Amino acid sequence: MLPITYRTAVLPAWVDYNGHLRDAYYLLICSFATDGLMDLIGLDEAGRVRSGHTLYTLECHLNYLAEVKLGVELQVRTQLLGHDHKRLHIHHLIERCDDGQVVAESEQMLMNIDTASGRSAPFHERVAGRVTALAGAQQELSRSAYVLSLIHISEPTRRY
Repeated sequence: MLPITYRTAVLPAWVDYNGHLRDAYYLLICSFATDGLMDLIGLDEAGRVRSGHTLYTLECHLNYLAEVKLGVELQVRTQLLGHDHKRLHIHHLIERCDDGQVVAESEQMLMNIDTASGRSAPFHERVAGRVTALAGAQQELSRSAYVLSLIHISEPTRRY
């Protein structure tokens, strides 16, 4: 079972003129789920202070699968699809808490960043160990059909 990395109710400010969750807020929910993943791997507030590292999102694909209305309780489950010494390839699955209906999915590439230099850096040993453990725990899980394999762990063209 994938870990729940974020849980929230749809707030009034997040709803559009059609009475639906605005498209941008699906991504905000995923962003908060990434924070939850960071907590799991040791890049919580204390870990960021201790290591001087954080995660940046390099790439994101978002699939909207169902409408969501005001007040609906949502949760995000996060799967680690792949990783190397400084990158995480992840998948966020947003689902309704009441019936488990999947409302959106997002595939993302995250990069570990040394905040002092503003450049990519290998994960610290403690974080790398947690990433490896998470990958091991999830290695037998199937991938969603919405994981398009368009994101690859390779050297990015950005100058991080």
